[in-house]
Amino acid sequence: MADSSSKTVVYAALAGNLLVALTKGVAAALSGSSSMLSEAVHSLVDTGNELLLLYGMHRAAKAATPEHPIGYGRELYFWSFIVAVLIFALGAGVSIFEGVSHIRNPEPVERAWVNYAVLGLAFVFEGVSWVISLRQYRAAMGDLGFFEAFRKSKDPPSFMVFFEDSAALVGIVLAAAGTYASDSLDLPVLDGAASIAIGLVLAVVAVLLARESKSLLIGERADRALSDSILRVAGEVPSVARANGLITVQMAPDQVVAMLSLEFADELRTPEIEKAVTEIEQRVRQAHPEVVSLFVKPQTHRTYLDKLQELEAGR
Repeated sequence: MADSSSKTVVYAALAGNLLVALTKGVAAALSGSSSMLSEAVHSLVDTGNELLLLYGMHRAAKAATPEHPIGYGRELYFWSFIVAVLIFALGAGVSIFEGVSHIRNPEPVERAWVNYAVLGLAFVFEGVSWVISLRQYRAAMGDLGFFEAFRKSKDPPSFMVFFEDSAALVGIVLAAAGTYASDSLDLPVLDGAASIAIGLVLAVVAVLLARESKSLLIGERADRALSDSILRVAGEVPSVARANGLITVQMAPDQVVAMLSLEFADELRTPEIEKAVTEIEQRVRQAHPEVVSLFVKPQTHRTYLDKLQELEAGR
């Protein structure tokens, strides 16, 4: 369900950005506006970004292979990081470069009305995509705060599209303000200043997205509620004397690898322990299908605590 919702958001953003990029490109060619050209580049980059996110989602859904025994889930996180880099390098970089060039060699905006008409259409296109992404983001938030949900999210498309669309709407407002100031005050440099402002907005968004995508790419633990549930399920198996602890790694929005430390009853023999492990795996996967791999390590609680102390001492 989450994967389907994320794809809907990305497809909506793709359609909106493609329409916006075309209209802004025509307006930039007709008016000579620096800020409009920056916006056209911004929308073109966003269009490419949505394609990369869709490709990442497709790759992440591939089944595990002998070469990749845990699957391809992190491909989504890799391509999400690439998207953030592209927003910074192409979107922000080109916008700032274009703005500086326009300030150094200012040219008046021609046919300002074209810019206004196109920006109005762009605002509608982006607004529709933004509303769809906002609904998805709110649904994913639950009871969490806005930025807390962003920090804890394991599904990059859900927040990347929302942040991209938000930056796009801010950019449209800045482009309109730059066109108006340049035309009404006869100060073409202000159009270049608006282009730089657009670039700075994109740079801030790119840094936020890159930071979160990098965290997911190098390995974040799964939600604490999932860990607590797995420990509870394992502890309910009669053969388990104590569920010591759990390490989880988020591989994709719907893929988790879990490593479980358990203390089994002393009287159990090896075949009985194997049977208990199989039962635990079945129970965990029935309760949490997103757990694609579960590794069980039999050890006493004392040994588990000693290992934790060694890890703490090594930090």
